[in-house]
Amino acid sequence: MVEVEGGIRRVTFAMPLGIDHVHCYLLPASGGGWTIVDTGLGLPDAGERWSRIVERLDAPVERIVITHFHPDHVGAAADVAGLTSAPVLQGAQDYEQCVSTWGEHRIESRMPDYLREHGAPEADAESFYEEGKAFVKLVRYARDPELLMAGDDVDGWEVLHLPGHADGHLALLREGLLVAGDTLLGSISPTVGLYPDSRPDPLADYLTSLERIVELAPRIALPGHGELIDDPAGRSRELIAHHAERLEQTAAALDGQPQSAYDVSMSIFPEPLSPTLRRFALAETRAHLEYLVRRDGARRVDGGGRVLYSDKDRP
Repeated sequence: MVEVEGGIRRVTFAMPLGIDHVHCYLLPASGGGWTIVDTGLGLPDAGERWSRIVERLDAPVERIVITHFHPDHVGAAADVAGLTSAPVLQGAQDYEQCVSTWGEHRIESRMPDYLREHGAPEADAESFYEEGKAFVKLVRYARDPELLMAGDDVDGWEVLHLPGHADGHLALLREGLLVAGDTLLGSISPTVGLYPDSRPDPLADYLTSLERIVELAPRIALPGHGELIDDPAGRSRELIAHHAERLEQTAAALDGQPQSAYDVSMSIFPEPLSPTLRRFALAETRAHLEYLVRRDGARRVDGGGRVLYSDKDRP
């Protein structure tokens, strides 16, 4: 736990995933206590880890804010709520997806069927069943949180809705300081993927979110991973340019026979990837393909249980 800006403390937890750590933040609250933003992955010892953090605080935790429902951000929410007796605040749309992805409304076959539909080999689709069960065990979200909407005020912080990386992704802004979650990362591009039951054009959502950050021009951003970002508007412009280049690469990869999103992902991400990372690559490729389709830059062909994409000029 280190102090990073204006009395805000950053807590960093190691993770056994592709990204090896996640940051959570402790914001000084007007009532003299603390606001926790994000809770990390729900590893078996998450409650123990947080207990050691809370014991070091000089005042109680007043509330817990979740930026988005991904496992490394919401996973230990129930543990931290139980430890502190603090209410959990989460976006209304985000909580709905949280329940459908990790809770009683989860459909085990949804993601494997999606992978098959978009060209993934059967072995990759089948492997998701066990991986999905493993991830569910690492997510202990808080039931019935206080629901947040864009424009709400949380102890003087403005709630922003910045979709793209996740449909209901929220961030907090006050006095030029942006608690950004995974909307902005300094050294890598946040994943922007198209998944079952998600908003239909996540890349357009994300580009709009980046443009919003440029417009707001915060002084500094506190990301969910990596170092502080001292020029959030500049980093947003870099990510906009990155996705413009990726769209060009995606369009160029369609010069030929109709292909599945999985096949196109092999052109865009040719390096050997684990099944997990290849699924991320497929979802990100789909987001770019659908962005092109919606702007007459590519064609989508549905039929026979498969979805294929082709160059816009191909009949």
